[in-house]
Amino acid sequence: MSTFLLEVVTPERKVYAKDASMIVVRGAEGELGILPNHIPLVTPLRIAPLVVKHAGGKDEIIAVNGGFMEVRKDKVVILAESAELPEEIDTERAMVAKERAEKRLASSQHDVNMLRAEHALQRALNRMHVSENRK
Repeated sequence: MSTFLLEVVTPERKVYAKDASMIVVRGAEGELGILPNHIPLVTPLRIAPLVVKHAGGKDEIIAVNGGFMEVRKDKVVILAESAELPEEIDTERAMVAKERAEKRLASSQHDVNMLRAEHALQRALNRMHVSENRK
């Protein structure tokens, strides 16, 4: 079975670099499945889990918090705002962030940046989902 190199990179570090047989990611227009030899593509990404499928059947999941994906013939590069592997996620910290974001969204204060609070909630939920679905 053919594969391609997947790299997940943040401004701080390279989070992931392995061969994959398929990935599933959420782009701006919806979910995308990328297979080897996919047509070249650049698309913005939403805050959502990235599922990495391998020929052996063992899937991996990575919390990707926005960014861009560039698809080349034999390589996919995800330039993420932030990304974490399941074992790197502090579940308690994610739960606290979720609760804090929910309180901000429920607040009627005018100084609360609603978009920022919504993104914080999405990131916390994404991290919790990835942490819960460790394989």
